[in-house]
Amino acid sequence: MKKYSINKGIGASVEFKGLKAQYLFYFAGGLLGNLILVMVMYMAGVNNLICLSFGLGFSGYLIYKVFAMNKKYGQYGLMKLQARKYFPRYIISRKDVKGYFNRNLKLKTYEKYS
Repeated sequence: MKKYSINKGIGASVEFKGLKAQYLFYFAGGLLGNLILVMVMYMAGVNNLICLSFGLGFSGYLIYKVFAMNKKYGQYGLMKLQARKYFPRYIISRKDVKGYFNRNLKLKTYEKYS
């Protein structure tokens, strides 16, 4: 009788066939959406061959794309990619140079009298 280990360790991410973390949800959600879309097309009266070819083509593309993103970005790569969009590319300072010197002079005179 085979024994299967259930506990893979604390803090380990979920993995199935090489897909890790959020890619499993993208994969499952894409396949579910594909199934629903093909069923709607079939019920709408679209030709069976068109429904079948669309379903297989979209499923193949989805599998290819999800596994490619998993390989390219890794477990936390997509979150890092999304976070990078919120960082400014460069910081703009629109104050002239005199403004910085004047502020420093005011601080020094205030410290002198306090």
